[in-house]
This record gives sequence, structure tokens and C-alpha cells, in this order.
Amino acid sequence: MTLKVLLPFEVFADEKGVSSIVVETTQGSFGLLPQRLDCVAALVPGILSFEVDGQDEQFFALDAGVIVKTGNVVLISVRRALRGDDLAGMRDAVEKEFLTLDTQEEEMRSAMERLESGFMRRFAALQSAQS
Repeated sequence: MTLKVLLPFEVFADEKGVSSIVVETTQGSFGLLPQRLDCVAALVPGILSFEVDGQDEQFFALDAGVIVKTGNVVLISVRRALRGDDLAGMRDAVEKEFLTLDTQEEEMRSAMERLESGFMRRFAALQSAQS
């Protein structure tokens, strides 16, 4: 199989001769072999492991994204990715880099929702005052 990991502005990885892939999805761990049917799945921040013919297992730390398998091509689109050899170190990287940022994003979204709802209340009050 061919594995391509795509970031918003670059191709992070383009691996040929991949014999197996394991990723973490919203439904749990998900394995891909060359003869598997075509599929699409949503990815959560986690570790992607894959094997290239004749080499040791390799790892990518991935942010949330999507995986698409069509024929012998596996495309993964994520916001951020890291490459590493140490599985424990990759797990730490996922927790530090991707999960904490997701917490910050949730806090930012919550603040934006409060601002928007406050704006809408004031706008509605202004409309009713003019009537």
C-alpha cells in the first residue's frame, strides 16, 4: 500500500510498500491491510503505527483528522503530525501537543459562544427598544 499523510500546507509523509497500518478512530483502534475494502473513518488524536516491507514498525503522532482508503492508497489528512521511533515518547507528544491544544480550543470556543450570545441579547434588546 501507499500511505500519504497530508497536513494543511504540505505532504508530511509519502510511504510506499506499507504492509499494515493501525490508527486510532472515534470507534477505537482500526487496522488496515492491503486487501481490506475501501473505507473512511474519523481520527482522534493518537498514534499511527505502520510497517513497511522489511523494516521495523514506525510511528506517527497524529492530531484529529480523517483517513480514506481507496484501493492500495491510504490518505490521511490531519492538522498536525510528528514522526518518531519511541512509542512512549510519541504518546507523551500526543498528550502535550494535541490534547492540551484541544482543551485550549474548547475554552476559546466557549468564550466565543459567550460573546456571541451576549451580542445577540443586546441586539434583541436594542430591536425591542426601537419598536
